[in-house]
Amino acid sequence: MENFRINVAQLLKEPVGSSRNYHIEEHPVEDEISYIEGELVLIRTNRAIIVNGKLTASIKAICSRCLKPIESKISFEFEEEAYPVSEDLSSAVQYDNLIIDEGNVLDLSEAIRQYALLTLPAKPLCRLDCAGICPTCGHNLNEGLCRCHSNTIDPRWSKLIR
Repeated sequence: MENFRINVAQLLKEPVGSSRNYHIEEHPVEDEISYIEGELVLIRTNRAIIVNGKLTASIKAICSRCLKPIESKISFEFEEEAYPVSEDLSSAVQYDNLIIDEGNVLDLSEAIRQYALLTLPAKPLCRLDCAGICPTCGHNLNEGLCRCHSNTIDPRWSKLIR
C-alpha cells in the first residue's frame, strides 16, 4: 500500500489548526485488502498532526460456515495522532502513535490495514442463511444435501432424545 504515504513537510510549517484533505482510492497489492477508498483530513496541532479518516474497504475473507472465499465490504472511521521523529519524544509516545519520518513523510499503510482488519466481523459469512458444511463428509450444504445419514445420534445426547 504505497499510496498511503503523505509528505507533510508543508503542513508542519503552517500554523496550528491548518488542515489538508486527501481522497484515496486504491487497489492495494495485499493479501487481505483488495480495494480501499475514502477521505483523510490532516490537522496541524502544536506538537503533531491529527489524522481523521473515513474509509471503505473490500476485504478478502473466508466464510466461517462453508469455508468459501468471500469479499466483505466494510466501512470504518479512525483518528490517530502522528508525531515527527525527534529525540525529545519518549519511546512510549513513538510506539503508541504514528510517526512522521525524517523526510517528513507520514506512512498510514499499517494503521489503515489494522483498522480495516479490526472492522472485519469475527465470523464472516458469505450470506446470512449460509448452511455451512456437513460435519461428517464436508459437503457444502449450500449446494444441496449430502448423502450422509443424518439420523445418527451422538451417544452423549441419546438420553435427551426419547
